Amino acid sequence: MKFGVLVFPGSNCDHDTHHVLGGVMGQPVTYLWHESHELEGCDAILVPGGFAYGDYLRTGAIARFAPIMQSVCRFAGAGGLVMGICNGFQILCEAGLLPGALMRNAGLRYICKQVHLRVEADNSPFTGGLERGRVLRMPIGHMEGNYFCDDATLDALKRDDRIAFRYANAAGEFTAEANPNGSLDNIAGVLNEGRNVLGMMPHPDRSSEALLGSQDGLLLFQSIARSLTAA
Repeated sequence: MKFGVLVFPGSNCDHDTHHVLGGVMGQPVTYLWHESHELEGCDAILVPGGFAYGDYLRTGAIARFAPIMQSVCRFAGAGGLVMGICNGFQILCEAGLLPGALMRNAGLRYICKQVHLRVEADNSPFTGGLERGRVLRMPIGHMEGNYFCDDATLDALKRDDRIAFRYANAAGEFTAEANPNGSLDNIAGVLNEGRNVLGMMPHPDRSSEALLGSQDGLLLFQSIARSLTAA
């Protein structure tokens, strides 16, 4: 089992993600440079948070053309596990690996705070160790986290159980107050049709040790590891 963490100019959570996988979980993990085409035999790819290429044009718009993303798209198309966190979610949407788009927050302000999110899909490699309806606590840190898609896409996401997480309050209730950025239907994370690609705005990488105030994020990384072991 080997994990790969992408590194773009402007990535700032690559080390956080690498630390969780290697330092906390003790799994083999390597950095994958944006100009490379090689995935170096990795079994799962993590696209971390940050500001890839300075978020010029719009978030993820330039990163999607990086040489490494061509390899990631082929890897995902063959069933490989890919997880995008925050800016990584934005990049995966721009690359067409996930539906929808991430727009400016409804309040037009950068938001950095702890939020609650509820597990909506428990039948994926990323959430297999979590029960549906469980409430997790993780931080967010973004300016463009307002998820949007058209009605047909939203219907498909609901029908196919591909909404992985929704913003909720501590009791697991979906309220306007619990939605930090105005995301459609309180959506915090979605899956692709094959269920092997996940994108989410909250940071499991920043909530995987008790020192950080929450270990809920570790559950997702552990679920990926279990899925790879069982494969």
